Amino acid sequence: MDLSSFLLMRHEISLIVVFLILLAYDLIASDNGKKYFQPIACILFGIHTVWSFLMPQNTEIAFGGMYVNGEVYNLVKNILNIGVLLLFFQANSWLVKAETIFKRGEFFVITLFTLLGMYFMISAGNFLMFYIGLETASIPMATLIAFDKFKNNSAEAGAKYILSAAFSSAIMLYGISMLYGVSGSMYFETISTGLLSNPITILGLVFFLAGLFFKLSMVPFHLWTADVYEGAPTPVTAYLSTVSKTSVAFVVMAILFKVFNQLVTEWSHILWWIILITITVGNLFAIRQHNIKRFLAFSSISQAGYIVLGILVGTGVGMTSVIYYALVYIFSNFAAFGVIQSIESKTGKVEIHDYNGLYSTNPRLAIIMMLSLFSLGGIPPLAGFFSKFFVFSAAAAQGEYLLVFLALLNTIISLYYYLLIVKAMFINKNENPVTFFKTDVYGRIALIFALLGMIGIGFYSPIYDFIGKLAFGI
Repeated sequence: MDLSSFLLMRHEISLIVVFLILLAYDLIASDNGKKYFQPIACILFGIHTVWSFLMPQNTEIAFGGMYVNGEVYNLVKNILNIGVLLLFFQANSWLVKAETIFKRGEFFVITLFTLLGMYFMISAGNFLMFYIGLETASIPMATLIAFDKFKNNSAEAGAKYILSAAFSSAIMLYGISMLYGVSGSMYFETISTGLLSNPITILGLVFFLAGLFFKLSMVPFHLWTADVYEGAPTPVTAYLSTVSKTSVAFVVMAILFKVFNQLVTEWSHILWWIILITITVGNLFAIRQHNIKRFLAFSSISQAGYIVLGILVGTGVGMTSVIYYALVYIFSNFAAFGVIQSIESKTGKVEIHDYNGLYSTNPRLAIIMMLSLFSLGGIPPLAGFFSKFFVFSAAAAQGEYLLVFLALLNTIISLYYYLLIVKAMFINKNENPVTFFKTDVYGRIALIFALLGMIGIGFYSPIYDFIGKLAFGI
């Protein structure tokens, strides 16, 4: 190990530079200088995002195989960067409030630290490296969730998240210890070559997946999700449901095919039932919600099931559809949460009935919300239609006709509850609707960017071919 190994970690080094600059600025800037923290953070991270797309895409291994980098890893990190950049713009209307403006720098620094953990987790070639990345992302995330510490809901959500994260990590570590006992190694490649289908290996696989499914909000490991999403600040909820979920979904896909490639029969049966139950429970419980953030929490549970459906397929096409789905999901969900954040920051309203008559006073926000819900529901020509189409096509090509049929039925259910929100905004009457207001400049930039991504990727579906060629050569 020498300096050259560290220099291969280009994404991480670039992010650490941004992290240190913002940390130093927060420490030394005067109160007047901190007024410019938001634009400086957005510009610096924007430069990091652009630079990340221009970095070399060569396959590289460092630290004896603990760290692995290549085209597909860089692609997923770039997708996460897009989500974090949207978050930084979207969070401005919340960060300028009196109770958060004095700790605005902390928000950006902690967020970047969680992203660094996700980078390590994605590029891990060893279970130790993976676990370090996972905890580096998870522990600061609890801080973000409890960021509004003077609000009981936020503090409660942070406590629930950290307890759930600790419990899931303990289960996962127990599974990893079983795999280490069977193989005598923590390296993915070494474990995969000597892994046999025996009871202790299967038990290790089940415990490991259970721990990751907690992070991904898969049923029956989803019970923390709605309470945490409701209690966390809205920008943090958006971050948790998109960027965090995307990183975990990729890790599930990578580890299943790197480590457990000889146990495809065993884990495919597990995933089949977990996917079906997750999609169904998420959709059915979404119908019952009255709080818009809890509503999107159960929607995100259902969406996680669709993402894992692409993993189940086990082909290059399926894995390409997973990454494409994650990209589309980031744009669609950030558009929806951008509208929610704008309304909440101005009025404090987060109940679904508060959106009655929104079109009559804020037609632009109502239209953006409608398009984001249509994309999440899979209505053409929005990008969400293509993401579901590619996942279903990949699954059908492998003979999973029953699961695809049941997933399509669930899609119809999801359209029903998404249309309930649209009906509230465009049809339902409200004697006291949300009054007209202008979204702040940063919020408008985030909404426009998310809207362009949501529509542009739908009309320009060759992006899917680009992802497949770049990541898997298909």
